[in-house]
Amino acid sequence: MTLRASCRNWLARHPRLQRSARFLKRHRRRITGTVVFVAHLLGALTSVRAIMETRTSQGAIAWAISLNTMPYVAVPAYWVFGRSDFNGYITARRTERESLKPFWRNFDSTLRERSLVPEPGNSGTTVVERLAKLPATSGNHAELLIDGEQTFPSILEGIARAEHYILFQFYIIRDDPTGREIRDALIQRAQAGVRCLVLYDEFGSKPPDDYLAPLRDAGVRIFPFNTTQGDANRFQINFRNHRKIVVVDGLEAWVGGLNLGDEYKGLDPEVGYWRDTHIRVEGPVVQTVQVSFAEDWYWAAREVLEGLNWDPQPAKNGADMRMLCLPSGPVDPLETCTLFFLHAINTAEHRLWIASPYFVPDAQFISALQLAALRGVDVRILIPDESDNGLVDLSCWSYLPELHAAGIEVYRYEKGFMHHKVTVIDDRYCTIGTANFDNRSFRLNFEVTMGVEDESFTGEVIRMLETDFSHSRKVVPGEFGEKSAWFRFWSRVARLTAPVQ
Repeated sequence: MTLRASCRNWLARHPRLQRSARFLKRHRRRITGTVVFVAHLLGALTSVRAIMETRTSQGAIAWAISLNTMPYVAVPAYWVFGRSDFNGYITARRTERESLKPFWRNFDSTLRERSLVPEPGNSGTTVVERLAKLPATSGNHAELLIDGEQTFPSILEGIARAEHYILFQFYIIRDDPTGREIRDALIQRAQAGVRCLVLYDEFGSKPPDDYLAPLRDAGVRIFPFNTTQGDANRFQINFRNHRKIVVVDGLEAWVGGLNLGDEYKGLDPEVGYWRDTHIRVEGPVVQTVQVSFAEDWYWAAREVLEGLNWDPQPAKNGADMRMLCLPSGPVDPLETCTLFFLHAINTAEHRLWIASPYFVPDAQFISALQLAALRGVDVRILIPDESDNGLVDLSCWSYLPELHAAGIEVYRYEKGFMHHKVTVIDDRYCTIGTANFDNRSFRLNFEVTMGVEDESFTGEVIRMLETDFSHSRKVVPGEFGEKSAWFRFWSRVARLTAPVQ
């Protein structure tokens, strides 16, 4: 029996469906016309919103064209990926900051009494402080942690030292030996009476119940960041919390590129060697890191965090590094992450090295990098040779002619997958954090970046990147032009998707 005959027999046994089928057949043209009209009307109306609210002109143009030409696909895609407003978070952050005001006034006055603020008059510091809405501090110490081999033991040692509380936040938490080792360490401290609070991004990872249950049974409080809470955010998956933060007792903190899983130790045979960087800090900058966690906790748990340590103490070893924590995200009134890195590029005088696994800059960054190179700055870009995102890798190739035209050097890391997010500006300033050099980190993700102004520490970072360059292939000018015409075409097509990558 043919499929058509089977369908006829099935309809014959269901007279109501048979009548509906006849009705649809009789009014097919009218129904089709109505659906087309409604779809294009929704596309037109949504394109107005996209033009009014999308942060970049490229993104607004891309959405407006697709919403009016392909509304059947573009309209649902826009409501999931295209929105630039995060309903409710601004109000939640305002509430949380209001609750912290008494602590914050005391924190600020204590910083000044203990001479834990940098000397006034540095306009660059003032700009960054205004962007961060957090103070730069002195009296800090930073420890460079290279790869999972150094990072995870350091975090485990910090967890073991905790006496009062642990604030723990990662984009990805895996249920694998690495993830379970950290979990067991948190359980042990929770059972010893230490307050343990855990946040993770529900799109970055979905730890199974049998991973989470032992944590909760031990008294660890754990929440997904939950970007979809609230009716207006129900279908919103565009805003990710990409931060990786650990704070212990308000005395030490860890921030950087590593998530929690075996691959970040280089133990995944499919991924191979994983190149990444974290930073451990002590001193008054730790309290500014925990401000970021407290805001995210309030959004996820709807709870004001009390009982945190807001008493700024200089680093125990007497170090006096100037540091600043820069949280950034889609709810900021200004494009905090964008402006921060543009400022860094524009202030570079002789060295600007950028390491990023996802290098998809927009026009303003290309121009700023070209101007830096034309000023005589040694501009180098370090990216992975084997990317885990084919679209990003294709896009990245299309930027090479513009970079090479200004004398910018591009290196492709060949030893394994390079995932760290590090910049060096001259010989005294560097950043380590979670932000990639792409639209998602600049405008859509919640990120955190640590800025360190110290010649000795920056020297360590420079030597680390020099080792990375020695494991990299320098891309030859004209290499993109030698690719096939189809490769160059698809590279340009991939670049058009940069606003939504």
